[in-house]
Amino acid sequence: MKWGVVRFPGSLDDNDALWALREVMGQEASLLWHKDTSLQGVECVLLPGGFSYGDYLRCGAIARFSPIMDSVAKFAAEGGLVVGTCNGFQVLCEAHLLPGALTRNRTLSFICEPVHVRVENAQTPFTCALRQGEVLKLPIKHGEGLYVAPAAELRQMEERGQVLLRYVDAAGQQSDAANPNGSLHAIAGVANERFNVFGLMPHPEHAVEALLGGEDGLKIFRSIIESAR
Repeated sequence: MKWGVVRFPGSLDDNDALWALREVMGQEASLLWHKDTSLQGVECVLLPGGFSYGDYLRCGAIARFSPIMDSVAKFAAEGGLVVGTCNGFQVLCEAHLLPGALTRNRTLSFICEPVHVRVENAQTPFTCALRQGEVLKLPIKHGEGLYVAPAAELRQMEERGQVLLRYVDAAGQQSDAANPNGSLHAIAGVANERFNVFGLMPHPEHAVEALLGGEDGLKIFRSIIESAR
């Protein structure tokens, strides 16, 4: 599968994503510069984590205007697969390719720790290699990860199965203590209505080798690869 990893000024996890895709998973992956207008024929676009444009205005708010985002939006409208992790998730929300928004964590503090997330919908290109209700252990590191959306929109998203990942404890139980940033409905990852765009605050690219503390991130990448076959 041919992947494109977008680098914005301030991207932090682009090289980690390339390592995970190329070296760990043996995929064809290239770097796409934010000023590019061509996606170079990739089959999946990955917007990585980091601090695009320094997050000086609002996370992802400036990156959404990068020239490549017009191409990403067109690619998504045509059914192309797009996934955003952490800052990439924020960029996708700011670009209105995903519903809702990410705001400051309820503690107003930066969080860097492993969390558990439960698979809420295993019938999507991003989760098809997972089991419904499976619990994954993935790392998070963000200051603005509190997912919000209007109540009516949240209800519709839940009904349509757009909530793909939810924060839970190690036993798979949802609780306030297991919600690290205070996200509404404990949402950790959502898809668009068409289920070809996915954003998540945890970092699957940081959980692809035992040396890193776990390999659960591989399951998300494998899902995307299998869905494209």
